[in-house]
Amino acid sequence: MSGPQCSPRQSPRSSTTPPGAPPRVLKRYDDIVKSSQDKREYRGLELTNRLKVLLVSDPSTDKSAVAVDVNIGYLSDPEELPGLAHFCEHMLFLGTTKYPEENEYNKYLSEHGGSANASTSSDHTTYYFDILPQYLKPAMDIFAQFFISPLFTESATGRELSAVNSEHEKNTQSDTWRLDQLNKSTANPAHPYHKFGTGNKETLETIPKQKNIDVRKELLKFHKEWYSSNIMTLVVLGKESLDELEAMVVPLFSQVEDKSVTAPTWPEHPFPAELRRKRAYCLPVKDLRSLSIDFPIPDYRKHYKSAPSHYLSHLLGHEGAGSLLSALKARGWCNSLVGGTRIGARGFGFFGVQVDLTEQGVEHIDDIVCLVFQYISMLRATGPQRWVWEEQRDLMAMEFRFKDSQEPRSLAVGHVHILQEFPMEDVLSAYYLMSEWRPELIDELLALLTPDNVRVGIVAQQFGDKCTMTEPWYGTKYLQEDISEEKIKEWKNAQPIKELHLPPPNEFIPSKLDMETSHDATVDAVAPVIVKDTPLMRLWFKQDREFMLPKAFITFDLVSPLAYSEPTNCNLTSIWVLLLRDSLQQFAYSAELAGLRWSLANAKYGLSVTVDGYDDKQHVLLEKIVDHIVSFKADPQRFEIMKENHIRAIKNFEAEQPYQHAVYQQALCLSDVVWTRCQLLDAAKNVTPAMLDEFAAMLIRKVHVEGLMMGNLTRERAIKLADTIENKLPKDATPLLAQQLLLYREIELEKGASYLRETENTVHKSSCTSLYYSCGVRAARPNVALELLAQATHERCFNTLRTQEQLGYIVFSGLRRSNGVQGLRVIVQSDRHPQYLETRMEAFLAGVQEYLEKMTEEEFLKHRAALAAQKLEKPKRLASKASQLWNEITAQVYNFDRAKVEVEQLNTITKEELMQFYMKHIHASSADRQKLAVYIVSTAEGGAGHKDDDNDKDKVDNKTKITPEPVKVTDLVEFKSRRRLYPHPMPFTNIPRKGAHCKL
Repeated sequence: MSGPQCSPRQSPRSSTTPPGAPPRVLKRYDDIVKSSQDKREYRGLELTNRLKVLLVSDPSTDKSAVAVDVNIGYLSDPEELPGLAHFCEHMLFLGTTKYPEENEYNKYLSEHGGSANASTSSDHTTYYFDILPQYLKPAMDIFAQFFISPLFTESATGRELSAVNSEHEKNTQSDTWRLDQLNKSTANPAHPYHKFGTGNKETLETIPKQKNIDVRKELLKFHKEWYSSNIMTLVVLGKESLDELEAMVVPLFSQVEDKSVTAPTWPEHPFPAELRRKRAYCLPVKDLRSLSIDFPIPDYRKHYKSAPSHYLSHLLGHEGAGSLLSALKARGWCNSLVGGTRIGARGFGFFGVQVDLTEQGVEHIDDIVCLVFQYISMLRATGPQRWVWEEQRDLMAMEFRFKDSQEPRSLAVGHVHILQEFPMEDVLSAYYLMSEWRPELIDELLALLTPDNVRVGIVAQQFGDKCTMTEPWYGTKYLQEDISEEKIKEWKNAQPIKELHLPPPNEFIPSKLDMETSHDATVDAVAPVIVKDTPLMRLWFKQDREFMLPKAFITFDLVSPLAYSEPTNCNLTSIWVLLLRDSLQQFAYSAELAGLRWSLANAKYGLSVTVDGYDDKQHVLLEKIVDHIVSFKADPQRFEIMKENHIRAIKNFEAEQPYQHAVYQQALCLSDVVWTRCQLLDAAKNVTPAMLDEFAAMLIRKVHVEGLMMGNLTRERAIKLADTIENKLPKDATPLLAQQLLLYREIELEKGASYLRETENTVHKSSCTSLYYSCGVRAARPNVALELLAQATHERCFNTLRTQEQLGYIVFSGLRRSNGVQGLRVIVQSDRHPQYLETRMEAFLAGVQEYLEKMTEEEFLKHRAALAAQKLEKPKRLASKASQLWNEITAQVYNFDRAKVEVEQLNTITKEELMQFYMKHIHASSADRQKLAVYIVSTAEGGAGHKDDDNDKDKVDNKTKITPEPVKVTDLVEFKSRRRLYPHPMPFTNIPRKGAHCKL
């Protein structure tokens, strides 16, 4: 491997300061290291108010993006106001002195093809947005005011508190949030890491009122104290030149006040010596089984050029031969493993090994910990190996050189944080270019991974009886105890074993990184072409000259009607895929490290295989995957483990968010063939390894293979690889008949119909209402009419139902597309009763009529232009472009230039036509409206459907009754048997249908 190929960007210096005025730029950086393949231009600035700025010029971008990072988070909350930093983040969106309207920011972004969000972590708060490039400057002005003069109005403060509380309620039954907070709550109570960062009504209203604390004043005080330019960073990406971007940014962000704040650091660890050598048991909500082995460590980010933590993460998290994972899987104790560092906040971190346990693994917790210490002992005995570090260095340098272009918003968000941590010149390369071999740092970190420093956490429902302690914020049941002296001594004596050793050199590192020189006819064409068409296989191909990277995207569907023909087969397909992934992991892990992403998944139609990355050795991995599929034989031990995992996954759906249940229930009602979780669960219990072997052998002999290869490939290479794959299929494989390749269809609701599907959820306090209005079969003009309606109403829906009425944290409006049919969907998850939610959602939708009627032509054209620009936005990665083409193939519509075709239609849609579309499909008075409502009613303690619930009676208010009275869907089979099916969409291009045909 050659070393990194990078070049510093030299750009002309400029001045944005009027003559005679004091300078506003303290320093410019024109030496930012970037990849030689990177066409974007970069400049760093430090303003006189000490705000650090990264400017990114990309003349070809179809979106601009901006992000600000404030180097402060919830660890800096006042002790008596948990969640204040997070509450402050929410409030900044809701009006400033210059732009006092609460929804000014989101409204402007929505009208100009933009979107926004923010997040609060332990020591950072990040705000970001993207927008169509020509509107960057006005949007940035609105955005900059957040950090200059926010209003924190009393009315907005009172209402937005409900959103913060609703966000917390959404997380109360999430094991991820519960375990994260449990880790914090068991830390040193004198350390700010122990805090409850999200906040809720209790911490931000009830308790402050009892203590006579004015929360609004505290918000203003927090912003005034911490929102200082000297601890802020800014990233701006636009299509303007660097000089133009600088002229735009400097006057705006120079106004942010420099309060000479020192961003806090926490060099003392929240888990001092007395909180180590601990073991904790935790009762999860879902049926999870995991083991975490954590070691408190310092913050190692300053050593980014030598990356000792990356070296150890690579080895302890390895999945190939000789790895810890391989040893655990050989014993039947483990499904997967992750090893590596994570940062707690500035100054401290953790090195951990997380193990997903099998049923048998739960019985061997101490043995697994011992194996971890045996592996660590092997690493100490072996010592730091320069060749391992150099292999990592070269792979990271290769990734940096041939990195896919990032989406503008991802680039801004990803680098605004890095700007806080690393020198300006390294802001793009910090996590990629390693230049210092420092084995002593590896030894130093390794010395911290000892039994004296360990904290062990076990998550499993079978330990519920042991869990007699309660975490205060989420109510998680747990038990923390000391690890016995005998056990610590046993682990200290752990010695290396032959089974555990360093991985061999990576054979998947590409040796050829050149671009194909032959110019295929598909290079300039929009559509891929069929280059192989046999009874068993069809291959589509397109050579790439747009992304110009030595990469390719290869995907194949193995289509079979057997895969979803009955619940048993559906289960067998799922378990088969789990076993295939499991058996391939050791071989394929090296390929992943060398930049070859792969996936093997199952869907209604069968199996899908995708390999994406450097084209040089893709064929080796793809052929291995196909070999495993064709010659499959179930390992009885692993079969039982994967079967049990599959059954747990079905059961664990019960604990998913209510809105996910609503989406699932909608699919049950509208898809012509869909097995319920209950049916799948009953059938899964009886499957055996012999059944799977027989099923796999049968499916692979009755299959149609359809594939796409796109990228740095020639037609000849593509055909040769496809021939190889087809030749691996069994010799007695027979083609499918044409009718066996028909796609599934959607249930048609009759005109004027209104249906209601209602189910209960026992886990979450929140309920959910989902409303769906069918708009018929997809075609170019109705597609864009529906998208335009969604575009014009999206922000208004959020502002009305979420910001103003505060119905819940999760409010969604947008499209639902399935089986070639589409409609408008609105979802609200809330602590209110679903019937009340529906009345408010319907009231909003009724108000859309007046909104559209009063909409000016200028406003209408803004929405239309924003949607057109979004549709014409080009994919930034080869894989994204290929996925678009593949979606057209699998849907059998073949509209490969969909964006252009549909925008031509969009540009002729008038406001009157949009109104007619709304009145026909959405308005309650329409005789053509086709509506399906889904209620997920919480019966958990305190939920809207609980018998003891005595909250607002307006949750079920007869005055606001839904009309017409909906027909309840209780028997799905009966419901579907009385309805027609929608036809499939007409193909845009006439492609001969696959499948064997037989004439009478």
